[in-house]
Amino acid sequence: MRVLIIEDESHLAEALAHVLKDNKYIVDTVFDGEDGYHYIMSNIYDLVILDVMLPKMNGFQILKQVRSEGNHSLILMLTAKSEVEDKIMGLNLGADDYLPKPFNTSELLARIKALSRRNKPFESDTREYGDLVFNISSYQIHKNGRSVDLTHLEGQLLELLMSGKNIIIPKETIITKLWGYDSEADDNNVEVYISFLRKKLKYLESRVIIKNTRNVGYSLEVIGNV
Repeated sequence: MRVLIIEDESHLAEALAHVLKDNKYIVDTVFDGEDGYHYIMSNIYDLVILDVMLPKMNGFQILKQVRSEGNHSLILMLTAKSEVEDKIMGLNLGADDYLPKPFNTSELLARIKALSRRNKPFESDTREYGDLVFNISSYQIHKNGRSVDLTHLEGQLLELLMSGKNIIIPKETIITKLWGYDSEADDNNVEVYISFLRKKLKYLESRVIIKNTRNVGYSLEVIGNV
């Protein structure tokens, strides 16, 4: 899951990013409203943590603008203000949840988890494809009693490929989802992690392969009988 933090207090933004990364989220941070608006409209984020008091554009202005332009990313608003009117304004403009400062990071993590499951309440922590079972909490893949651990990026890559299953995922989408909007990562980075993941699938003797469609992207495919 890729999360965008829009928060002008750099120490708070960096602390939140550290907590989320420790919990296996991919995180980008920006520090003013205008940049935040453009990042949201890149449409690569699953959830946005949006402060209200921001330079250039405040959180309410950003929220109103992105919703009017059809962006439906999950948005959790943060504010130092606890007045009911501010909460009502944010929710009426399209925020999905609202958390006043100061807050406990455990509560923040719980709210993010609840939001991510809002439209898929029965979703399990495992994904299955072919003869593979992928545990997205532990980043382990299993096949017939054997298992192997994945690194953070390997796990994010497999989760992305499984979300599309037989759909081809372009390299550009993989780069933005795994490394971020302004990343200097390129095709070589994608190919390296595809290679790592293929080796682990081979170690498990899985019938699931990663297919490369030249000049298009990658997809999962099952070969033979599972």
